[in-house]
Amino acid sequence: MDDRQSQPDFRGLEVDQEYRVFPKSWGAEYTAAGEVRFRIWASGVQMLGLRLMDEEVPMSPAGDGWWELLATNIAPGTVYSFVLPDGTRVPDPAARALAGDVHGPSLIVDPTAYRWKNSSWKGRPWSQAAVYEIHIGTFTEEGTFAAAAEKLPVLAELGVTVVQVMPVAAFGGRRGWGYDGVLLYTPHPAYGSPDDMKAFIDQAHGLGLMVMLDVVYNHLGLDGNYLKSYAPDLFSTEGTPWGPRPDVSKLPMRDFVIENALYWLEEFALDGLRFDAVDRIDDDSSAINIMEEMARTIRERSPERHIHLVVEDGRCITRLHERRDDNSVALYDGVWNDGYHHLVHAWATGEHGGHYKVFAEDFWPRIARTLASGFALQGERIEEKGNQPIGEPSGHLPPTTFVNFLQNHDQIGNRGRGDRLWSLIEPDLAERLMAMLLLAPQIPMIFMGDEFRSKGRFYFFSDYPPELKQGSPEDRLREARAFGSDDLKLEDIRDPNDCETFTASKLDWGEAQTERGMAARSFCQRLLEKRRQHLFPLLDNVGGGVGHVLMAQDGKLAVDWQLGEHRWQLRVNFSEREVMLPPVHGATIEVMPSEAEADIRDLSRFLPGSLIVTCG
Repeated sequence: MDDRQSQPDFRGLEVDQEYRVFPKSWGAEYTAAGEVRFRIWASGVQMLGLRLMDEEVPMSPAGDGWWELLATNIAPGTVYSFVLPDGTRVPDPAARALAGDVHGPSLIVDPTAYRWKNSSWKGRPWSQAAVYEIHIGTFTEEGTFAAAAEKLPVLAELGVTVVQVMPVAAFGGRRGWGYDGVLLYTPHPAYGSPDDMKAFIDQAHGLGLMVMLDVVYNHLGLDGNYLKSYAPDLFSTEGTPWGPRPDVSKLPMRDFVIENALYWLEEFALDGLRFDAVDRIDDDSSAINIMEEMARTIRERSPERHIHLVVEDGRCITRLHERRDDNSVALYDGVWNDGYHHLVHAWATGEHGGHYKVFAEDFWPRIARTLASGFALQGERIEEKGNQPIGEPSGHLPPTTFVNFLQNHDQIGNRGRGDRLWSLIEPDLAERLMAMLLLAPQIPMIFMGDEFRSKGRFYFFSDYPPELKQGSPEDRLREARAFGSDDLKLEDIRDPNDCETFTASKLDWGEAQTERGMAARSFCQRLLEKRRQHLFPLLDNVGGGVGHVLMAQDGKLAVDWQLGEHRWQLRVNFSEREVMLPPVHGATIEVMPSEAEADIRDLSRFLPGSLIVTCG
């Protein structure tokens, strides 16, 4: 149990703002004079050595499970590893770089070597967020930070403002989604060096783009997790299907995780973090929950920057997102709103099994609820969840608390076939759903390729060693069916470890140059420009309780938001017949089809497939 009553002060961990160096309490810390302090927590061993180049030297116990060594005349690029009593050499769990893979030695890095070109960048307000999720390994053919950086001008021109990067912490093998990272401070070597990652972020900032990183603290991966062998008490006795669960109630692990978040934000100048599956982080025994401590620590250390923190949390709770009296963010800016996706997907595709079963009825009243007041589930008892109430009322939160999306890496890759929404619905419906997403006050997120409505596959892929059994084909089939692929058969399941599965998941930029791709991208760009012009200003400091449902039934939707002095209005008719909807007022932001505006304006008459967004 963590008996600490207040947050850690992280004494001595003041970031060097000129060079953006975050001095970690774990691992190897290099100074310009060639002095390196090696420090590691290894409570499970009686002796510990350090192999530095070709020499092995003993480390000294520093009390409470810590081991230390100070070395001089060490150059950047020097190879090192820690040596366990049985002679096993293990990498530094907080290494900045690796000599090879996660099973080999680490490299001494001089973090001052990179010179930031946009060092004065402070970020942008969360109200201006339009998120674009990417996977570095498949975003380009090369699959590197450097190649991804070359595509950033295209994203800036599109009009997105946040590039959200799937996890890059080093994991076993060369390819994978990144959610099985084992060296949390090390950019995955296949993507490039730490300086390559910094250059990617620096380039984004120069273009006015924020960069957020997906981080995983609910488990560590299985392949290459040596930390558990010499510090077993830092892990919970109850693991997960994906790997051991860090026991964040233990102070060394708690600081290891919080420092890791600070390291990415400060040394790499990231604009924010997305925390994976925080509902799976068990910290009930601590005086203060780690997710609360995490956010407080980050915000106290960087008050001058726009730092944005977002969680994935299946509980649909509000306590992490409550605003202060002045409406400013106290802890977390936002939460992935899975319920919005599930409802829209189930209605649009007719897929009602698996995860969608809970969302397979009353589509439009519930879609309207997510648009007006946040979560789809706000305390309902769900049979599939043991008849327990799920979620909390969330209408008092600002609409910008909720990150809405039509698909993401999970909702595509876990389907088994890796098929995107655009392969499942008609183009006209795709356009209208995209307009609803991008012109609602919630924070929109699109997955790489959505802007040109890519139909390319994105699979779950991995590079596990043969002896590591990580999910059988039968397990993958069950999961794929839970994600909507009811008709999938065992022979349809691709081997995640087959390199061709990874290659087939690479984004085909050629699609963007087709007539269909260019039209879709132009449409998306136009909507994002309208969001920038008309909605960004209204969302600045927006409060809660602003959404109002006027009508929602059988494909008909009328929702208003009172954004300060302005009324933002959305009307859609996705039914198969002409209907009357509550009238709209003010300037037209978007209307589909364009020739329907007169009837909508004058008569409140909506043809099938029509949509209008206004602001008055």
